Amino acid sequence: MIGFTFQGGRRLGAALCLFALLTLPPAEAADLGVEPVSIELSPEQQTAAIKINNASDQPTSIQIQAVAWSQLDGKDVYTPTRELLVAPPIVTIAPNSEQIIRAALRRQADPANELAYRIFLQELPAPPPPGFRGLQVALRIGLPVFVKPQQGKAAPKMVWSVARAPDNSLEVTLQNQGNAHVQVSDFAFYIPGKDDPIAGESGSSYVLAGQARKWLLKADFPVKTNDGRLRLKAYTDAGNVDVELSAGKP
Repeated sequence: MIGFTFQGGRRLGAALCLFALLTLPPAEAADLGVEPVSIELSPEQQTAAIKINNASDQPTSIQIQAVAWSQLDGKDVYTPTRELLVAPPIVTIAPNSEQIIRAALRRQADPANELAYRIFLQELPAPPPPGFRGLQVALRIGLPVFVKPQQGKAAPKMVWSVARAPDNSLEVTLQNQGNAHVQVSDFAFYIPGKDDPIAGESGSSYVLAGQARKWLLKADFPVKTNDGRLRLKAYTDAGNVDVELSAGKP
């Protein structure tokens, strides 16, 4: 099963989770809108309301689950939790209608570090009509939930590094030494003084507090760099990055 997470206020009907793969045309999934797409809780604000809008002409049933979110070796890890309560756990939304669900934190915020959870909204597809021979599809949406610490300011601290391999590929590492997450939308490397990127990555990636993430990028070096330095431009929810890095050996 393939899950999708979305940012911004865009409509989510194009996101699909494939349950079966057949050669005939698919049956359509629901057309859902979700607000907000990211939730922030704090010691003072421990509840949040989430609005789900069904813009289709069919009723849609959705199962809702909250999980604890951690990362290991740059990979997301989800575990069942009772620390975050979502209610109701299953809803059926009438055509062209909306439903409010609520999330509530059931533990104290961490004294020093941000907590991270996700709320998954999984569409429960209706049984296909008799004789149906198509592709049964369903939506799966993951909403990030972050809980501010009890004390001090929650902020990421990004430490970027890059190493150049013998085949000219780049091993890029982002260490988050702060106490809050950072979301990277995309980044690219340039030879200082040049306008065309030699390598880059697009797509949203989270690095949680105290965690790290690595990327291996194919690179095109049109000219040699005498000192091995590269310019990094990155776009994150904590601000844009524009810095020169030394591309050492991995």
